[in-house]
Amino acid sequence: MWKLKSFLRPYWMWCLLAPLLMVIEVFMDLLQPTLMASIVNEGIMTRDLSHIVSTGLTMLGVAFIGLIGGVGCTVFSSIASQHFGNDLRIRLFEHIESFSNQNIDRLKTGSLITRLTNDVVQLQTFVQMILRSFVRSPLLLIGSLIMAIRISPTLTLILLISVPLLFIILYVLIRLSFPLFAKMQNKLDGVNTVLQENLSGIRVIKAFVRAKQEQKRFDSANTEYTQTAIKAVRLMALNLPLMMFILNASIVAVLWFGGIQSWNNGLPVGDLIAFINYVTQLLMSMLMLSNTLTFVSRAKVSADRVNEVFATTSEIMDVPSANHHVIRKGRIEFKSVSFAYHKDDENLVLNDINFIAEPGKTVAILGATGAGKSTLVSLIPRLYEVTSGSIMIDGTDIRGIGLDHLRSQIGLVMQQTILFSGTIRDNIRYGRPDATTEEVEQAAITAEAHDFIIRLPQEYDTILGQRGINLSGGQKQRLSIARALLIQPTILIMDDSTSALDATTESRIRQLLKIQMQSSTNILITQRVSSVIDADIILILDNGKIVAQGTHEELLRSSEIYRDIRRSQLKGEEASYVES
Repeated sequence: MWKLKSFLRPYWMWCLLAPLLMVIEVFMDLLQPTLMASIVNEGIMTRDLSHIVSTGLTMLGVAFIGLIGGVGCTVFSSIASQHFGNDLRIRLFEHIESFSNQNIDRLKTGSLITRLTNDVVQLQTFVQMILRSFVRSPLLLIGSLIMAIRISPTLTLILLISVPLLFIILYVLIRLSFPLFAKMQNKLDGVNTVLQENLSGIRVIKAFVRAKQEQKRFDSANTEYTQTAIKAVRLMALNLPLMMFILNASIVAVLWFGGIQSWNNGLPVGDLIAFINYVTQLLMSMLMLSNTLTFVSRAKVSADRVNEVFATTSEIMDVPSANHHVIRKGRIEFKSVSFAYHKDDENLVLNDINFIAEPGKTVAILGATGAGKSTLVSLIPRLYEVTSGSIMIDGTDIRGIGLDHLRSQIGLVMQQTILFSGTIRDNIRYGRPDATTEEVEQAAITAEAHDFIIRLPQEYDTILGQRGINLSGGQKQRLSIARALLIQPTILIMDDSTSALDATTESRIRQLLKIQMQSSTNILITQRVSSVIDADIILILDNGKIVAQGTHEELLRSSEIYRDIRRSQLKGEEASYVES
């Protein structure tokens, strides 16, 4: 947890004022029993009404000052803790944004959501408790002990038994609770993962009538979390009864032995009452400290999980000598590129890939599902890092190109269309927020999206639902294409991004792209032979290897795999289109 202290430094003033005001409150609380003893001993016992009134007014004044201290401490500790949580959450989000795909794959989205929300809240609450309870409890404990010794050193010996016993109980409970709270947060990760998957895939669940099965899956994850939480809470529930038992036993002992002393005139009644109050304050401060320390175990788990995120660094980073102005034409060259999702994995997803994509040319990639097509193109913008070999753009290894510069020159239309809540206009100009209305519309026209957009009630200002839920699959793909075209990329990558479009619409888009992107390097992944017959070079990928490459005519003559793909698609209208 100490590693996160830097998030409190900007708010050092509030962190200083809160404990100082708590010191005032504690000091005022410690004065109250002494003033009450004075009322009993010098007022009630002597029937001195003026002393009772004056001391009572003093108690009211002390209580008011303590109130100011307590309220002030609460206000300033809340300001510090809320800002701490805000800054921590922002920094976590920024750090996660820098992760590579491999980092995300390892930590999992559901777990990252839990860390950004629940774990940060735990730490936020912990900071507030440090500035309040961690100051109040020790000070009240020490102060009450000193005041109790001052009144009666002999009666204080009772505390030599109760206080160590309380510490032992507290230590045991914390040691036992820590692994349970760690397990509880992991189970919460599981709940969030199932929840996220279900909300994202709700339409698939309904289409396959899997609602009951998914409910069982969520119930299972939720039950595991609940059972673990119950174990942790059940253990911590022992804290209060044990503490109260020791507290009440100590007070009974004080009353017994203190009553004997008072009966023998060895201890004034007022002092006995004050002593009981100090003992109560001392033991209650122990109870408060125990509750605070048990929360520390939860905060420790959350801090470890947050620090794990900060300790996770992307293997894809800019080198100190990164070039930020090297991409001009967009010539791509793969040199003996191999890739595995884990460095120690012997099963390569891509193996010894070699090809060149020239500016103004189109490279098409065909292959069966799982052949490695999407993985191959994801290496170009460094969403993943190559395991061996190199990828050159305009003669420079992409590992020596600044990430922002590299990715700003690449228009990527992903296989899975991702749109954001907001207007259609904002989604199209996602990569260029300063684009003009004319530029947005031109990109939409090239992507064959303009016609359906202007038929919408608010046209380009139509609000999209979450992930573009109020659009069809084909409409979302066309918006995604328009978004990529708007940045006027040097390199355009289209990863099976027309799969939801009919052949006619796809053909029109291809013809428009030839004009719009004639100077760009174009890489096209598709399942349709009809989409690649005009490509300058076609790569056939099989089990992570390029098994054939050439033009449509060359592959018809030399590649049996290509001929098989073509034959399987020569049906009806598509057959006549391919023959033409």
